[in-house]
Amino acid sequence: MHTLLAGVAILLPTFLLLRFLATTSIRHIVIQSCRAIADRLHLHQTYTVPQFDPTTLLPNPLYSRVAAYLSSLQHADSSAAATNLLSGSNPSHDIILSPDPNRHVITDRFLSALLSWSNHPASSPASGCKFVLCLRKKDKRRILRPYLQHILSVSEDVGREIKSFTTHFAPSAAAAESPWRAVPFAHPATMETVVMDADLKGKVKSDLELFLKSKQYYHRLGRAWKRSYLLHGPPGTGKSSFVAAMARFLCFDVYEIDFSKFADDSDLLKLLSQTTPRSVVVIEDLDRILANSSGNLSLSGLLKFMDGIGCEERVMIYTMTSKEGIDPSVLRPGRIDVQIHFPLCDFPAFKALAGNYLGVKEHKLFPQVEEVFLSGASLSPAEIGEIMIANRGSPSRALKSVITALQAADAAASDARAAAAAAAAAGDDGGGGVFCRESVHTVREFRKLYGLLRIGSRRKEESSVPSSELGGGSGPLEKEGRIEGGGAKS
Repeated sequence: MHTLLAGVAILLPTFLLLRFLATTSIRHIVIQSCRAIADRLHLHQTYTVPQFDPTTLLPNPLYSRVAAYLSSLQHADSSAAATNLLSGSNPSHDIILSPDPNRHVITDRFLSALLSWSNHPASSPASGCKFVLCLRKKDKRRILRPYLQHILSVSEDVGREIKSFTTHFAPSAAAAESPWRAVPFAHPATMETVVMDADLKGKVKSDLELFLKSKQYYHRLGRAWKRSYLLHGPPGTGKSSFVAAMARFLCFDVYEIDFSKFADDSDLLKLLSQTTPRSVVVIEDLDRILANSSGNLSLSGLLKFMDGIGCEERVMIYTMTSKEGIDPSVLRPGRIDVQIHFPLCDFPAFKALAGNYLGVKEHKLFPQVEEVFLSGASLSPAEIGEIMIANRGSPSRALKSVITALQAADAAASDARAAAAAAAAAGDDGGGGVFCRESVHTVREFRKLYGLLRIGSRRKEESSVPSSELGGGSGPLEKEGRIEGGGAKS
C-alpha cells in the first residue's frame, strides 16, 4: 500500500507537469525546434510569393490571391503568437482573419500533406511584403500544382473587399513607392438602387457578365481583355453613382485618375501600368480635360491611355457632360465600346425616386407631377432627390415642393428661350448682353426659390417623424450615390 501511494505521489506531479507543458508556450518551443532541425536537414522546400514583381516592381496578382485564401482558413497554427482581426467592407458584420506580419505561421492540409505559410514584413518600400510557402520535399511533386490551383479557385469565391485607389503623387516622383493610395470602397450605390431604365440596366449587366467570361475570346481576336464605357449627360444625373454600382456588380477595385498630378504623357501610362487586374479605371469629366489645351497631357498620350495596351481584365469608364465638339478619334469603337446617356429626370424616373426616397408607389399628386413633366419642365435626379430628402417626413409636402420647383425651372427655361430669341432678332452685341443678364437673373431667381423651399421644409420637419422612417437616409454619400442615377435611356 505504501509502495502504491509512493508511486502515485511520483507519477501525479509528473503527469501534471506534462499536461502543463502541453498547454503552454513550451510546447510551441519544442515544435519550432523540431521544424528548425528539419530545415537543417533540408527536408522542406520553400516558395516565395512577393507582393511586387522584383524585375518590374508591378503588383503581383498572386499575392492578393494568397492573402484572400489565407483569410478564409478556419484556424491559424497554434504556434502563432497572434493573428490580426480586421473589419471587412461591412464593419458591423464582416471580420477578416489576417496573418500577422511578424513572420507568424499558418498551417494548412491538402491531400493529406501538411503545409505552412508565413508572412514576412517588407524589408524596403520597393520589395513589399511576401508570403513563404513551406512543404515537405517528398510531397512537392504530388501536391504543388494541384494546391496552387486550389488556392486560385478558393480565392475567387472568398468575399472580396473592394478598395478605392487615388493618386497622391506622380509615378516619377518616388519610383520605389506606389503612387496609389488605397482606402475601403464606401460608396453605397448598387445596380438595385440606381434609378435607370430597366431594359438598359439589364443590357449593361448582361454586357458586364459576358465580358467576365470572354478572356479566351478576346485573346483569340488578339485584343486586350478590357471593356470601355462612356457615360455622358448633365451634372447630377447619376453617372458617378452608376460607376460605383458597376464596380460593386463586378466586385472590382476602383482606380480614380487625377490628371492634375501628372507632368507628361509618360506619367499617365506608368500610372495605368500600376493598376491591378480586376479593376475599374475611372476618368471623370473627360470633355473638360480635352478642352484644357494648356495642360501637360497631349491628345496622343490620352489616346494611348485609352487603348490600354498591356492591360488585362480591366473596365475603363469615362464620364463627360456632352459629346459635342469631342474629337471623333476619342469616341471611335475600340476606344469606347459602350455609350450610355444620362438625361435629366422624366416622370418614370421620378416615380422610381419617390419609391426609393419616400416609400411611395402611388399618390394623388402623381397626375399633377406628370402634367408638369409633359409641359417640358425637368430637373436633375440629384435636385429632386434633395427636395425629397428635405421633406421625407411628409410625402405630400415633398411632392408639392417638387411641383413648385419644376414649375420654377420651366418658367426659367421659358424666359431663357425668350431672351435667346430676342437676342437672335437683335443681331448685335448689345442684344447678346441683354440675353446674358436676363438668363442669369432668371436662373438665380429659380435657385433662390429652390433654396427657400428646402429651408422652409426643414423648419417644418423639426416636429416630423425621425429620419429612419420610410427608409430615408441623409448620410454623406446619400445625396450623390444611393439613388442619384435618373432614367438613363440609350
